[in-house]
Amino acid sequence: MNKIILFLLLTVSIYADAKFYIGTSYGTFYESFDGDTSAYSSSNTATLKAGYSQRETYGIELSLDYTKNKSNIFSADDGDRYGLNVSLTKAFDYDIYILPFIKAGMGAGFMNIDRNTDDKLYYGAFSIGGGVLFPVNDNFDFEVAYDYRYNSYEAINMISEKLLYSSDINIISFGFNFRY
Repeated sequence: MNKIILFLLLTVSIYADAKFYIGTSYGTFYESFDGDTSAYSSSNTATLKAGYSQRETYGIELSLDYTKNKSNIFSADDGDRYGLNVSLTKAFDYDIYILPFIKAGMGAGFMNIDRNTDDKLYYGAFSIGGGVLFPVNDNFDFEVAYDYRYNSYEAINMISEKLLYSSDINIISFGFNFRY
């Protein structure tokens, strides 16, 4: 019981000055598939995010991604991609105007596809990334970030066999956050 109380007190003390924030970002998305160098996808992506953090230390972030997909890898016309991610963040305060940060997390989502047997293709993702926050004031900051994601797609049934795809995704984005 004492360990639980100590753990709760430590957790509360870490986030004592923390604030909720919401933000958005827009960036470019490049996906290459393992084992097939000719398959790739390049699109624009938008993210809506909400989190709870102390800007200079730790935080947790929940994000919704939307990608206007322009590929024909899984079907004749792959559709839009939607994702939900959760990440833990760590910022570093070096007493300079910018705050570098790192983050790691996981997520899941789906892509609309046009196949006879399926209309959605689901995936899971692990991500790591980093970037820089540019604080404007106590409640507003700009963000430049890079994310690397490893995606693993569900098996695609080709009647005679099941194909398993995985991919490497690189995302570079620019956004802003409002803290309250």
